[in-house]
Amino acid sequence: MRGRVGRPRRRPERVTADRGYDHDKYRRELRRRGIGSEIARRQTEHGSGLGRARWVVERTFAWLHHFKRLLVRYDRRHEIHEAFLALGCCLVCFRRLQNSF
Repeated sequence: MRGRVGRPRRRPERVTADRGYDHDKYRRELRRRGIGSEIARRQTEHGSGLGRARWVVERTFAWLHHFKRLLVRYDRRHEIHEAFLALGCCLVCFRRLQNSF
C-alpha cells in the first residue's frame, strides 16, 4: 500500500520564537506534539539572545528575495525551485566574498 507522495515529514526537535508567540496555548500545543520550545517571555528584559539567530535568518531571506523568482514562486516542481534557491545562495555568497576583498 502506498503512502503520501513526497518526502516523509520530520518533526523538529525545538522551536525558537519571539514574544509574539508567548502564550500558554502555543506552549501546550508544542508540548503535546513532543516539540521543545524556546519562546521569549513578555514583560521581561531583553537580552535572552533569541533574536540573534532570528536576525540571521531574516537577513538571509531578505538577500534571497532580491531574486524575483525566489520571492514569487512561479515553479510548480520543487526541484526547480530548490535549484534556483541554491543558485541564489551561491550568488549571495559570491557577492559577499567579492565585497570583502
